[in-house]
Amino acid sequence: MEALHIIGDEHQSLGAMLHAIRFMLKEVAAGKLEADLKLFQAMVHYLDAYAEHSHHPKEDIVFQLLEDRTSEGADALAKLAIQHAAAPQRIAALQEALNAYLANPLDISGFAKAFESYAEFYRNHMLLEEEIVLPLARKYLTQDDWVVVDAKFRVAMDETKVREDFSGLFSKLVNAAPAPIGFGDGPFSE
Repeated sequence: MEALHIIGDEHQSLGAMLHAIRFMLKEVAAGKLEADLKLFQAMVHYLDAYAEHSHHPKEDIVFQLLEDRTSEGADALAKLAIQHAAAPQRIAALQEALNAYLANPLDISGFAKAFESYAEFYRNHMLLEEEIVLPLARKYLTQDDWVVVDAKFRVAMDETKVREDFSGLFSKLVNAAPAPIGFGDGPFSE
């Protein structure tokens, strides 16, 4: 069941990133913080590369196996499959709003609105997984299933590390983010 711990840890990381962006947007909009445009870009990249391209494919391993084991939760699994498939459009809308903000840094409202929509979706998405689907996985997947799932997760994580060091990127983002959500060592640099 190592996979469940990994999903939980990844949800915490994603939740922290969403909280950090929300905090920064509010502070910038209120004139209390100067926008770090490179930090915003890196954070949106993290949401795309980590959440959509690394996290969701691992979850799909669990969800597919659960779907094979029981019909309980079928509606939730179908909804999650649609949400995972729509990830490119969701992140594209956020990226488009960020690009508009980068082109006109005096108007943060469009990016803030797009981000709030993205964050609200993501919060509900993770709640659906954590409150409905993952408890069903605990209930219906066997010990042998978890051995297979855990092995697939390890392979997926090894492949991800080859593409990008998300742990290192997360640390850089936290270091650059302003206090109290980060260490305030910004601005962000690659």
